Order: sequence, then structure tokens, then C-alpha cells
Amino acid sequence: MGKRSKIILGLLVAVLIGIIVTEIVRPRPINWSPSYTLASKIPFGCYVLYNELASIFPHNDIETVEENIYDVLVDRDTSTAANYILINDFIYLDEQETNQLLKFVDEGNQVFIATSNLTGKLADTLNITIEQRYDIKEDSTKASFTNAHFNEEAFYFERGVNPAYLTSIDTAKTEILGHIHVKSSTLLNNTPNEIKISPNFIKTSFGKGNFIINTLPIAYTNYYMLSDKIGYSSQSFAYLNDNTLIWDDYKKSGRKVITSPMRFVLNQPALKWSYYLTITGLLLFVIFKAKREQRIIPIIKPLENSSVEFAKTVGSLYHQKKDYTNLNHKKITYFLTHIRNRFYVNTTVLDEKLIAQLSAKAGKSIEETKDLIEFILSLKNKPIHSEQDAIVLAKKINTFKQSYGR
Repeated sequence: MGKRSKIILGLLVAVLIGIIVTEIVRPRPINWSPSYTLASKIPFGCYVLYNELASIFPHNDIETVEENIYDVLVDRDTSTAANYILINDFIYLDEQETNQLLKFVDEGNQVFIATSNLTGKLADTLNITIEQRYDIKEDSTKASFTNAHFNEEAFYFERGVNPAYLTSIDTAKTEILGHIHVKSSTLLNNTPNEIKISPNFIKTSFGKGNFIINTLPIAYTNYYMLSDKIGYSSQSFAYLNDNTLIWDDYKKSGRKVITSPMRFVLNQPALKWSYYLTITGLLLFVIFKAKREQRIIPIIKPLENSSVEFAKTVGSLYHQKKDYTNLNHKKITYFLTHIRNRFYVNTTVLDEKLIAQLSAKAGKSIEETKDLIEFILSLKNKPIHSEQDAIVLAKKINTFKQSYGR
């Protein structure tokens, strides 16, 4: 590698290192998207809540599941009571999952659901309807409990809240545990700015167990768990039984679905930079190793077929020496060899039998064939040949060959 190549390589490596260092040290923008997964440390993840469960429930076992509800509950030991926790901004269960969850509660277990959007068979079975309000401008939302024994009367949530509340419940089986205060006006209408108090936290019985439903899932995220709003989540969990906790980490908006090896690699910072470095290294290798590193190998041309040139040269020599006799004898020998190999006739004796066979196989008339053979015989018996003899012989042989192709 030359000096210039080393300088270029050094500059490229320095630029690459600079890019990597800049990428590592620059501040990351805050991700405000909802996640609700136990490993997510972004504002609207549930990392803090999951790690605080052991403090909130010091005597409860905690299980984490990452499968759909049907697979988790279908083979579960029904003799062990449990609390199933579902927290996400929207929850939809298919028919099999719904039936299995209803059976789970019917056997005396509890399901805690925190969501602002619950649809499907489960909502229809429990006879509940959740309505959610959307506004362009974020505003403070007030939530409170009906239990007078709780320390704080109300909690205010300022960010990431699209207030949701229950508009339909089964009053015969449902106990209201909390309310949410919702403004009736938005930027999209001109109605008076009135506060509407609606239930957002209920406990509804089903069989031997209960469903506990809260329409403010954002209250259980890291953003509010690290603030003075932590009391809201801990007090809402007070309605759970002192049994095993099952944390569902499958029904989550932020659950990563790996569909290809490359997607997994690019989602991991260490693997992603290793991949980039590998690609860069390969490109540098191609750039600098594409240069020739040994002396030029000479191109050796294959030997050419010079038979025609040789024949022309030999013919010219005979012609220059005027040795027409020898030249004609060689042409006669070559011609006889040619017809012997092509038509499989015996040319030892040039007689009437040969003339008849050659005429039939070559498709020539007897007269033309006989004229050629007799001329050849006359030249064989002639001691000295002239230039005119060589010309006539060449014309007769060429004419004979042209009639059937060479």
C-alpha cells in the first residue's frame, strides 16, 4: 500500500470514528409513544411499575407472560388463585382469548384491566362501553376514587391523556370505584366549558371472580410513577386479592415483533454498529485491495491455424520455380485422396469402374467425370508439364468440386 493510500485510509477511519463518537454522545430525543412494556424506560413504558410490584405486593408471587391469553390460561392450574394484569392503551381479545379469560374469572380469580379502549366480545359480555375524548390541545385531567379511606382525594394528569370514561355499565353487578372529570368543550366546538364527572374505575363481578377496569392506563406509566401521581396506581391496586400476580407483557403497543434477523440486529445498538463497521470494513477492503499488487501478466495469444497461408506459400514457391510437373502431381495426389475419403472409392486404378462409381456418388455425368479422370491420366503419363497444364487441372478440379460442395 502506497503512502497516498495510507493517508486516505487514515482519513476515512478518522471520519468514521468521529461519526460513531458523535452518534454515541449526542442526546437522544425523548420518545413519547405509548409502550406499556415492562422493559421500556421511555416516559410511557411500565418499567418502574413492574419493578415496584414487589414493593406494592410484598407477599405475592409475580409471574410474567409473553404469550396470548389463551395459551397462558388454558393449561393453568385452577387450584391456585391469581390476579391477571392487563395494561395498554387499547385491548382487543379474540373469541378464544375472551372465553378463556371469562372462565378464569368465573373460577374465582380477578382480572385488572387498565385501558382507554376496550372492544369486542369481552366488553359486550360485561355490558360496558368506553368513550374516549380527543382534543388537539392537551389539558389537565382530574381523577379521583370513591373510597373515603384513601389519603388523596384527587390526582391531576397533564400529559399524554385523552380522557376515557364508561358510558354504559351493568349496575346490578358493578361497583364504581373512581371517577374522571372531563371538560365538555374542545377546540373543535363552541359548547360551554362544563366539567362532566363520569365513572372511569369499576369493579364488576362475573361468576366467582371480578373484573377491575380502569380507563386511565397512562397513570401506570413511568412518567407518572416517578411523580407525585404514584399514589393513584398503588391505591387502585388495593382492590386486588392477595394472590399470585400475572403480568401480561404480550398485549402491549410497544411489544417488538421480530420478523427477520436483520431487524433484530438493527434494533440492538451494539449489533447495529458492529454491522455498520463490518460493511464499512468490507468496502475499504474492496477499494484498496482492488488495486493490482503484482506485475502485469502478459497475454499469450493462441497459435493460429496457418494451413492456408502455408499452402499458398508452398504453391508460390513451386510457381516461382516453374516446377509445374511436381505441382500437378501433388494436386492430383491431394484430389485422389479427397475423393477416396469422401466417396469411399478405390483410386489405385483409374479405370471405367472408378469413373462409374465416382459419377454416381458425386452426382456428376459420366462424360464430365471421364473427362477429368482421362486428363489426370494424361498428366501422369506426361514427363514435363507446362503452366497451361497446371491452370487447366486446377479449373477442372475446382469445377468438379463445386458441383457437390467441398
